[in-house]
Amino acid sequence: MSTAADIIRAAPTEPCHPWPRHLLAGEQWLAMAAALAAADAPSLLALWADTARVYALLQAADTWLVASTLVQDGRYPALSPQCPAACWFERMIRDLWGHTADGARDLRPWLDHGSWPVTAPLSPRPPSRLSPAAPPEFLPVEGEDHHQIALGPVHGGINEPGHFRLSAIGETVGRLEVRLGWLHKGTLGLMRGKSPRAAARFAARLSGDSTVAHAVAFARAAEAASSTEAPPRAAALRAVMAELERLANHLGDCGAIVEAAAFPFLPARYLWHRETLLRAALAAFGHRLMMDVVVPGGVAADIAPGGAEAILRALAALAEELPDLTRIHEESASLAERLAGTGIVPPALAAAFAAGGFVGRASGRGDDLRRAPGCPPYDTLTFEVPVRSEGDVEARLRIRLAEIAESMRLLLALLPALPKGEVAASLPQTSGEGIGWAEGFRGDIWHWLRLDGGQISAAFMRDPSWLHWPLLEAAMHGTGVGDFELCSRSFNGAVSGVDL
Repeated sequence: MSTAADIIRAAPTEPCHPWPRHLLAGEQWLAMAAALAAADAPSLLALWADTARVYALLQAADTWLVASTLVQDGRYPALSPQCPAACWFERMIRDLWGHTADGARDLRPWLDHGSWPVTAPLSPRPPSRLSPAAPPEFLPVEGEDHHQIALGPVHGGINEPGHFRLSAIGETVGRLEVRLGWLHKGTLGLMRGKSPRAAARFAARLSGDSTVAHAVAFARAAEAASSTEAPPRAAALRAVMAELERLANHLGDCGAIVEAAAFPFLPARYLWHRETLLRAALAAFGHRLMMDVVVPGGVAADIAPGGAEAILRALAALAEELPDLTRIHEESASLAERLAGTGIVPPALAAAFAAGGFVGRASGRGDDLRRAPGCPPYDTLTFEVPVRSEGDVEARLRIRLAEIAESMRLLLALLPALPKGEVAASLPQTSGEGIGWAEGFRGDIWHWLRLDGGQISAAFMRDPSWLHWPLLEAAMHGTGVGDFELCSRSFNGAVSGVDL
């Protein structure tokens, strides 16, 4: 019996960089879908569409496969019956392009809350909405004595809007259902017809806390589609910004997790160091979040005079206090008891959803796009990818702390050895298709881009949270209602990143 990878590789190819795209006939796509149920099947990383085709990005060991099939009469064979990770993607495809996945597990609206003047806005001729929106539909709850707790979509503070429906018996959660879509911005439609340089601003704003990582992935997709390579100095500066972003976000997350565990001293110190790093980023790159510095072809500007020194001072202050902060965490029995064993994601479930970043690494997955498929300058650097197997809140916090130490070491290696030379290359006005990637602080980010005469004709951006949100739903099963904030902060899923 042919494996899913064999079925994909047997299909004819169309140009796509760096991996050719395989065009599967309808029966081949159906056979691939059936083969995805095998234990050793490739992992589904992303599923998306354009007006005529549906596309899938899969990983088989250390190889990546791109598959596509034509949509017939607005329909295509669903992948979700064999691959639950496809479920949210299939709902998104139906909302945006109007393509229906035959046999899908779930086709309830997700992004479309019924307030758009048209349906399927990315289809060639979006039909007008003829009837008012129906109330959102939630999965039924079986059994007696259940009660439901509805949180959001409006939350206090600056939290992104999302609705969380907790079904519980007493204080024990039987089901969490996540309902998103309130931050849909029409980003994919806004990018069409623009040059990669103009559209880079939209990619950088998909998820503000990952602005560098998404900008790098988008830039690499545009460079792949136009057969362009960023200069070595630009690649090194991108890595500096990416590691700064990772550090700042991990510090913020560490503070948020221990704050949710009612341990107030550590958050203040973690956030102090995060603020110091953001100020160093402002001094070095002109923006606290380094937004719009990464562009297709390289970077918009070189590091400012004194910028490297500002970053090194912030790193020195963090290096001095981090051992004490880690020791306090390790010696606090009450904190360890609160975190350990809470919100567990079993390794098998993390593998089924191809979870990346701290969610995947806390559950036994060691994937890191800086290593494979890799990109400059990481191919010349040595660093560790921490992995644990407990899969709980404690493990996700420990992974962050280990990654903080590794990012500090990478920055100390990168800053004194920045290559000389140009910081940007021009992209030709050409046609092509490309895939770009970056390892963000949440995990693997993937962007796909098709250019027609130098203008974007189709695009898709995949944030790691696509595959993390369903795992949060699973991790809450059997936990206490009071554990929701602690679990959700340990995942820190992006709402904007998946609302497109």
